[in-house]
Amino acid sequence: MRVIATAGHVDHGKSTLIHALTGSHPDRLAEERRRGLTIDLGFAWTDLASGERLAFIDVPGHERFVPTMLVGVGSVPAVLFVVAADEGWKPQSAEHLAALNALGVRHGLLAVTRCDLADPGPAMAQAQDRIRSSTLGGVEAVAVSARTGAGLVELRAALGRLAARLPDGDADSPVRLWIDRSFTVRGSGLVVTGTLRAGRIRRGDVLVTARTGRPVRVRALQALGEETDMVRATARVAVNLRDLEKESTGRGDALLTPDSFLPCLRCDVRVHGGTPAAALPRTAVAHIGSADVPVRVRPLGADIVRLTLPAPLPLRIGDRAVLRDPGLRRVLAGLEVLDPQPPELRRRGAAVRRAAELRDARGTPDEAAELRRRLLVRRGELTAMGVAVHTTPVAGDWLADPAHWTALSARLTELVTAYRSQRPTEEGIPVEAARHRLGLPAVSLVEALVTPPLRMSRGRVTAGPAALPAAVADAVHRLAAELARGPFAAPHAQRLAELGFGRRELAAAVRHGAVLRLAEHVVLLPDAPRLAADRLSELDQPFTVGTASRALDTTRRVTVPLLEHCDGLGITELLPDKRRRCAPLGRPAPVTTSP
Repeated sequence: MRVIATAGHVDHGKSTLIHALTGSHPDRLAEERRRGLTIDLGFAWTDLASGERLAFIDVPGHERFVPTMLVGVGSVPAVLFVVAADEGWKPQSAEHLAALNALGVRHGLLAVTRCDLADPGPAMAQAQDRIRSSTLGGVEAVAVSARTGAGLVELRAALGRLAARLPDGDADSPVRLWIDRSFTVRGSGLVVTGTLRAGRIRRGDVLVTARTGRPVRVRALQALGEETDMVRATARVAVNLRDLEKESTGRGDALLTPDSFLPCLRCDVRVHGGTPAAALPRTAVAHIGSADVPVRVRPLGADIVRLTLPAPLPLRIGDRAVLRDPGLRRVLAGLEVLDPQPPELRRRGAAVRRAAELRDARGTPDEAAELRRRLLVRRGELTAMGVAVHTTPVAGDWLADPAHWTALSARLTELVTAYRSQRPTEEGIPVEAARHRLGLPAVSLVEALVTPPLRMSRGRVTAGPAALPAAVADAVHRLAAELARGPFAAPHAQRLAELGFGRRELAAAVRHGAVLRLAEHVVLLPDAPRLAADRLSELDQPFTVGTASRALDTTRRVTVPLLEHCDGLGITELLPDKRRRCAPLGRPAPVTTSP
């Protein structure tokens, strides 16, 4: 199926022409028939000679209904532009062309109607000249009369050639169906319609609404009035939904593939055509998809502005929109979304720097360019903005710009070196401190940066084994001299401080294995368990804590934690009666359990 929209001045015969081509009148409202004026969107379709089905979205031409016209053309790839031979180019012809140009529509056909009432030549030449300067460029033109049937065969042939040039919709992309109508059907419930530009919808699928994020199930599908189990892009589609009330959705909302789009409340866009960025009003209406929303406009550069939306919309890089002044009833400019998830502008000069960043940006998603701008981004966020991702994540689902990642690695090495210099008694910089100083959003990114000679140790990043700090080495030397007279006479807290063991110095000595801390303020040299084993093995087995204290020439303050440590090493064995015995020589003690 191919889908095209009509465009042109009011009462130039758009609806009559569609009726002549399809046999169905697109005006579906009684008031439209009575007034002879299209008020809302109309729909009709026909079969081309090639077998292709061609669906028409008939839009109103009156200036009061331009917002509705923009809904009709906002989601279609081609247009049938209509100009009456007896009236020629008119104001709404110009505004419709400006809207098409703003939306970047590149495929079209010119139909000069009512050729039975006037020579179509002048109107055709004038219209082609105007259209040629837009994104449509040079278009084929056909003179036709819906009343007499003249030119209808030629128009059908031209429509066939136009349909053959239209790009196929990407059926493998996520669904984003902008809703242009919603209504209820007795016995079926809510039905919404729209033009499916990408993806495919199946009966039973679960989608979400952009407006509420609620999951909804597809109960039934219709394409051009026929029931179907699956619709693929491009197509006009009617979707019967479960679990959704009419009041909670409608024109301007969208049905989405779950987890495939991010809600956009502000976006940076390029302005093209019409009013320069600096001259735009601070408030205007943006027509995006089937939505028309008031926006705040903040110029950032010569052709870059930031839009702030009143409610989130599911936008992607490359989306096109129209900025319009409803008071003046004119199109101000076309918009192309460059970044639907831009950073906040907090510091002085941030707007100028942001404009410079986006100076060379195009509305075509580019992975390398996005990584350069964002430096770090989650894979899901990038794909939700429409970027095809091929880069391998650096950690989890985090993607990084290669140059930025290399710089972070070098910066982490510098942080570790500086931290060790400032705090020689600590093993390394805490990983959370490193995350904060590097400005990283997750600890996992710091851990991914740790490569030799850096290493992780007990929640810290360090640069491999290091020499004992001089102050700590001096304290260990003094302790060794003191314990030479009695290897189990552990100094008390005050004496440890006098020897040079503050909290950090003691922790560093323990970490390097220079001392053995058995309990709070019970510190011996690392060979204490071996010396204890020699003395305890000479005792009658088993022995008590008191007997061990006398043999070791120390107090229970030291003996109890020392024996517990020896138990853990398999040097001694705790018996059920709380006595101990030395393990047999050459093998660890068996595990003892109480009866």
